[in-house]
Amino acid sequence: MTDPLHIPCPHCNGLNRIPAARLGDHPKCGRCKAEVLLNKPFELTQSDYASQIKGDLPLLVDVWAEWCGPCKSFAPVFEQAAAQLAVKCRLAKLDSEANQQLSAQLGIRSIPSLILFRNGREVARQSGALPLPQLMSWLRGQGV
Repeated sequence: MTDPLHIPCPHCNGLNRIPAARLGDHPKCGRCKAEVLLNKPFELTQSDYASQIKGDLPLLVDVWAEWCGPCKSFAPVFEQAAAQLAVKCRLAKLDSEANQQLSAQLGIRSIPSLILFRNGREVARQSGALPLPQLMSWLRGQGV
């Protein structure tokens, strides 16, 4: 890959052009100067959803709720995955209670639910909490 990748900033939603060879260099947002690629999940909301699903780097969304036991037990696994995938895939958490309209729009029937977006489109979906090896295997099967 020699063309720059278009990656939305998780802080201000600004779209950044980052050379693929520089993804591991902790690139900063041209607009807000914050780090674009995080080694932890960021919070996704109704207001930034449309901006965040765009871009050349896949986005994996964990749809969860505070009252959900399996969601809570899966949270550390999702954090570990974010640390391992920082330059391959962006990870975000969507609180289904705080974003009920978006959850309904996405057709969420059970939580936790994982939705993988690539270039603005949903490309895969998985329901239920997974152990880290199974999550990483599922993502590899999706080309991440």
